[in-house]
Amino acid sequence: MKALSNKTREQLKNVSTPTIATCLYKRGLKNQFIQDVVPVKLGGPTMVGEAFTMRYIPAREDRNPISVFQNPEHPQRVAIETCPVGSVLVIDSRKNPRAASGGDILITRLMVRGGAGIVTDGGFRDTGNLAKLDFPVYHNKPSAPTNLTLHEALDINVPIGCGDVAVFPGDIIVGDDDGVMVIPAEIADEVAEECTQMTLFEDFVLEQVNKGKSIIGLYPATHEQTLKDFEAWKLAQE
Repeated sequence: MKALSNKTREQLKNVSTPTIATCLYKRGLKNQFIQDVVPVKLGGPTMVGEAFTMRYIPAREDRNPISVFQNPEHPQRVAIETCPVGSVLVIDSRKNPRAASGGDILITRLMVRGGAGIVTDGGFRDTGNLAKLDFPVYHNKPSAPTNLTLHEALDINVPIGCGDVAVFPGDIIVGDDDGVMVIPAEIADEVAEECTQMTLFEDFVLEQVNKGKSIIGLYPATHEQTLKDFEAWKLAQE
């Protein structure tokens, strides 16, 4: 699988998840927005990186005493220590935030190792501390109980479901204040390029709307004059 290029990474950092959603919809992909997941802290930089995944299954009491964390091969710990630099750790927590998928110590370790962010459709504990990190963290809602009360970490870097979205290792994950989008890796370059152009046009449209112009014929650009005005506007920005 082709690695995410620096150009595409930077392009995706400068477009919004709603714009990506529209771009993917044009390609027939309607279910790429991870449901019920929000950033712990608003206003942070856009998260972009390849998906590195972890899957939880329902916990069973005989398999998940607190002592399992003493095992250096425990999948949750291994995921934190092996997530590649520049990747986003995406966790399938079965859409259940009643037990935490992790906390500030593990997530700080992921940040220090060079991860690009972390996403769970469950919860995280220590959210006050997580909000202080300069690191993108997305979850369903805060949670205090350890994951062992409900979840068993089983698989690393396999296809998972997160917030009703299929996530495959290497998919491109983009997160902002609106939430998290999943882009199939093979179309990431073209999506980034199209979204960059869409964003430029939307900047033009917003400027026109602020000047009092009607959206009819402007957004979408169904009037020929709109496209001429846009080209002139782009030249003026150079």
